[in-house]
Amino acid sequence: MKKRTHALAIEWPFWPWLLARLNRQELSGSLGDLGTFIPLLVGMTVTNGLDFASALFFAGLFNAATGFLFAIPMAVQPMKAIATIAISEGLTVPQILAAGIITGAVVLALGITRLIDVFNRLIPLPVVRGLQLGLGLLLIEKGIGLVTQTGQWWSWDSMLTGLLGFAFVLLFIRSARIPTALILFTLGLAVAWLTHPTMGAHMTVGVHLPHVVPISADDFRIGFLRAAIAQIPLTTLNSVIAVCALSMDLFPDRPARPRPVAISVGAMNLIGCWFGAMPMCHGAGGLAGQYRFGARTNASILFLGTVKMILALFLGGSLLALLRVYPQSILGVLLGISGLELAVAARDQNQREPAMIMLATAGSTLAFRSTALGFVIGWGLALLFHFTRSHHTGQSTDE
Repeated sequence: MKKRTHALAIEWPFWPWLLARLNRQELSGSLGDLGTFIPLLVGMTVTNGLDFASALFFAGLFNAATGFLFAIPMAVQPMKAIATIAISEGLTVPQILAAGIITGAVVLALGITRLIDVFNRLIPLPVVRGLQLGLGLLLIEKGIGLVTQTGQWWSWDSMLTGLLGFAFVLLFIRSARIPTALILFTLGLAVAWLTHPTMGAHMTVGVHLPHVVPISADDFRIGFLRAAIAQIPLTTLNSVIAVCALSMDLFPDRPARPRPVAISVGAMNLIGCWFGAMPMCHGAGGLAGQYRFGARTNASILFLGTVKMILALFLGGSLLALLRVYPQSILGVLLGISGLELAVAARDQNQREPAMIMLATAGSTLAFRSTALGFVIGWGLALLFHFTRSHHTGQSTDE
């Protein structure tokens, strides 16, 4: 008789347990976060010189580690604020890695000291829902943007392809038998080969191992001031608080808890960034996307991590040739549907006051493109409502 271990979210013997769960829906769900993962990884590789093989290997390693530690399809994705700032402002690789290490250290400290649990209890649910709604809408906007950036209607990678992709997913969104993400991703590979038939000549097989990247004190200073300050609140709110709230909605029998998630995020970056891994976190959008496309267990994440590590070790940077020509329209569909799933989590805030707090949080997040500002404004409104109720209650008691 198999027994579940206390330390790991798997059963032994491992391989029979994994193979029994790897159905087509789990395989499809494992691809649900690629709409975020691929663009940011390719962007930092091309623009900033991040080592593609190292970044992909550690993304796979931490996918696998996450699969062992959590019983849900917990996503591992790039830290969006650091990645966006790095690409737009041209940070060096050591500065990017330093920002990830600093962010990881802060989040790890919050987890170890249990301050993350205090923080979680102090944040009202409407504020969390507002963050999820705002982030979901931002992902939808980004997904639509990727589709429209193709700039054409009639080609393999075009706005028509994106519209057909969205229609396909929405048509079968309730089907448990159609692995929509797996089909879309495979079609995207076919389009890449059709439009760039000589691409295979740039792909070579060999062994690619990660290496230590030297990081100076000045890199830590610049990484902290230019990127980590923006990432720390986003990671705390979206990668810990919001992802745990979403996991409670999707998997009420086995939700993720803030403290283990915070420790996991911190450990990933304190280990991987010294070896060229891109700064990584767990994200509510990634979990929503993987769930929407069929993932229901950690088997999907273990599979994804294994594939990433094998590709990184034996194809390495040459795989970048394929991803650079992967159709934007397909990535946009994957990203947009992930955002839709995340935004829908806010539907339970249907009373007047909670809805106002949620909408203020989401609207501020959208307007300022900042989770931190959205949180501050939403939490401030929640406190204002709280003190107003207390004042009225006090007056009624006196009367």
